[in-house]
Order: sequence, then C-alpha cells, then structure tokens
Amino acid sequence: MLTGCRAVVTAVALMAPWSGVAAQPAAQSVPMMTRSSFDSLFAQVDNAGRWGAQDQLGTLNLITPAKRKGAAKLVRDGVTVSLSRIARPGATPNVISPLHATNSITSYGDATWFLDSLTWLFHGWGFSHMDAISHAMYHGRLYNGVTQAQITAAEGATRLGIDAARQGIVTRGVLVDVPRLKGVPYLEPGAVITADDMAAWEKQTGIHVESGDVLLIRTGRWAREKALGVWDVTKIAAGPHPSLALWLHARGVSALGGDVSSERYPALVPGLSDPLHELALVGMGMPFFDALDFEDLAQVAASKSRWAFLFVVSPLVVMNGSGSPVNPLAIF
Repeated sequence: MLTGCRAVVTAVALMAPWSGVAAQPAAQSVPMMTRSSFDSLFAQVDNAGRWGAQDQLGTLNLITPAKRKGAAKLVRDGVTVSLSRIARPGATPNVISPLHATNSITSYGDATWFLDSLTWLFHGWGFSHMDAISHAMYHGRLYNGVTQAQITAAEGATRLGIDAARQGIVTRGVLVDVPRLKGVPYLEPGAVITADDMAAWEKQTGIHVESGDVLLIRTGRWAREKALGVWDVTKIAAGPHPSLALWLHARGVSALGGDVSSERYPALVPGLSDPLHELALVGMGMPFFDALDFEDLAQVAASKSRWAFLFVVSPLVVMNGSGSPVNPLAIF
C-alpha cells in the first residue's frame, strides 16, 4: 500500500475526472494530506544550506546568466502582455484591506503638479503582488534556517526581505493553462491541480518546464468571475495540490505564479491554511506571485501556439519588505 505523499498524489489522479469534461471534483471528494506526510514532503524539498548559509535568494539562484540570455532569445514579435490586475482604491473583493489613495494638486508659479499617496496592504487575494520568501514561517523557522527573531514588526524582514531580489527577475516564463488542457473555460472552485496535469500539458503543447523557469498556472479565476460574479476565494478555489511541491523542486522552478494564490482552498493539510506557501517559501525559498491576471496572456499564447516567453518583473526595493506590488510582463 502506498503511503504519504505518493499515496495522496495517486489517489487524486485516480479520483479526478480530467478527461476533458466540464465537471470538476467536489471539494469534499479530494483526499487530505496528513501532517506527517506534509512534514515528510517538507524535508524532501527543503533547500536549507543548498546555496550556502547566508543565502537570501533561494530558488532565484537557479536563474543564471545563461538562462537570462536564453530567455531573451524568445522575444520575436516585440509583443508585451501585462500579468497584473489594475489596483483600484476603495472596496475591492477578496482583499485583506482596501487601497486608500489621497490625491492632491500643487502649483508652483506656472507649473502644476498632481500628487498621490497610497496606503496599501497588497498581500491577499485581490492585488497582484510578489511574496518575498520572508512572508511565511513554519515551526519557528523561515527559509535557510532564519529564525523569527530576524523578522520583527518594528524592523520588518532583516533577512530574506524583498530587497534581496532588487536585481529583478528576468527568465523564461511558462504558462500552464489548465482550463484549456481540460477543454473548459475555467476550473470550478475546489478543483485540484496535480503533477499529472503538468505532464499532460507538456505532452499536449510540447513544452518542457526547465530549471530557472517561472511557472504560471492559470485556473481561469477571472474568466469565471466575469461569467458568474465574484465569490470568496478564501473559502473555495481551484489550485495546486501541496504535493506539486515535489515536482516543482525536481524541475528547478524558480518562482510560481497563480491567478488566486497558488493554493487550493479549502486547504488539504489540517491546521495549515496555505500549505504550498509553507513548502515553497519556507522550504525551497521559492517566491510566489499571487492574484495575477492570465486572461490576456492565455489568448496571446494560444494565438501564437507559444507557451514560453521572456518573463520580466522588478519588485519595489523596499528595505526589509515581505513582498511588493508588481506588474510582471510576458514578452513574445
């Protein structure tokens, strides 16, 4: 009998109706992962010490100069696609706190200046942002053995902050359009994405996810919201099974992006609201891009039958920050 992570992945593969039909598995039908299986998986993907005791980049180390040069060669048409939602002040669904904007107009002689000040809790499920690897902790530690003492409310993340990524991320991006794979416009909330889906996408498209790639997984969240209206994604949403971490680790993915938060809700590990975040941010040192918008990207990629492109993003260099609002670009 299979045990632990492999048993969970196998059970999901056997139970999930991935044969191109519109129906998606009900939330209650998805097998849970035990905490002991989760901890075993965490140990398998843990990158602590891999790039030295002082490392603060984690899987971004996998983006080498050669990788950047190769990614730049993917630009053939000069077409850019934004992967960011427009950040609107005021009431916004699925955000932790609304964006507050204060605008002013100031004149000096014959010149007039338009100014604004923003108060922005960008983490959550509504604003497009990047999670620094200081964003999460598990069992009292962060990536690479950093302790909670180095992350304080007063000073922020004195280790592993977003400023560690100030050189930006320039690499090959790969889109995995799961709804397109399954022949549906969007996944239903509660659907689970597994390594089997990654394999099926690679077979269908001929793409192969490689070391240093940024992986972008579309669930069709925004297409569903446009068709059926807003729902609370924190209660139920399609997303990867935690066991996908093993595949991400084996392939050497440098960062993961999703149109929700790269999590399946409700969570599949008891006591953890966002288990893949713990495995990636804390274990692998892999940053996340949350609440991105892949609708335009999916259309452009399909029209060109090209699922790989140059991916470029420069987070704000905020000292000791736990993340940053971002506007990632896919360049074809």
